[in-house]
Amino acid sequence: MTYFAPETEKHLTAAGLEPGRMSYFAGRAAPMGAVSGSVVAATFFNFSPALVARHIPKAWSLASPADVVAARFEAVDGALRRLLGDDVVASPVVAEAAALARRAAEAAEPQGRPLAAGHLDVEWPSAPHLVLWHAVSVLREHRGDGHIALLVDAGLSGIDALVTATATGTGFVPPFARASRGWTEDEWAACEVSLRERGLLGDGLSLTPEGNALRERIEDDTNRLGAAPWEALGEEGTARLGELGRPLVRGLLKAGCFPAEGVFATRR
Repeated sequence: MTYFAPETEKHLTAAGLEPGRMSYFAGRAAPMGAVSGSVVAATFFNFSPALVARHIPKAWSLASPADVVAARFEAVDGALRRLLGDDVVASPVVAEAAALARRAAEAAEPQGRPLAAGHLDVEWPSAPHLVLWHAVSVLREHRGDGHIALLVDAGLSGIDALVTATATGTGFVPPFARASRGWTEDEWAACEVSLRERGLLGDGLSLTPEGNALRERIEDDTNRLGAAPWEALGEEGTARLGELGRPLVRGLLKAGCFPAEGVFATRR
């Protein structure tokens, strides 16, 4: 939700950042500190390093990581209040979900997971809706860090991972995937050729059986590597968090938190 909410750019530019993609890169990377562009490209993984380099490290000369983190929390507060309403934000449902999600997030193992580690070092906010959002961010980055390790093990580069994920037909549509991650049409086409030569991509943008098997194995192993927080929360706690969270997600979707067209191949 955060990456599509107009509040994000509003608050991060007020903190000093330039409009546009800088808010995304600096906002997500700020918990790691004033890291270089190469660190952001490595940890975000499927973005063109050239795109990242246009915004990082310049962002840190305009706003400190601490100020960016604070502005991001302000943006999330505004976005959730707009999309869900003050009554939902202040509800017992959000408070209970926040407590459960925080328990799971605090059980996340930071070793070998730089983005998760950075987010775990951020001081927890006090408002339950911000606790819930921050916990989900920690869990998202924890899972993502493990996913990247598996992509590297599979011999997939950042653009390889993006093209094969798009080819599953369940994520971004190809034009958005390419443009939002900063790859040129020539780079995308060259990647498709390379993946076909490896037997992972068939005619058009479709995976071969080998490509499908690889993506399924990576997803299964990602779930396995990301299981510790949910094991700590327990089966009952995990189920309860899902029960509480589903109506919140439906509310965000109904309120239009994501673009209706041109981004996702399937609506979640």
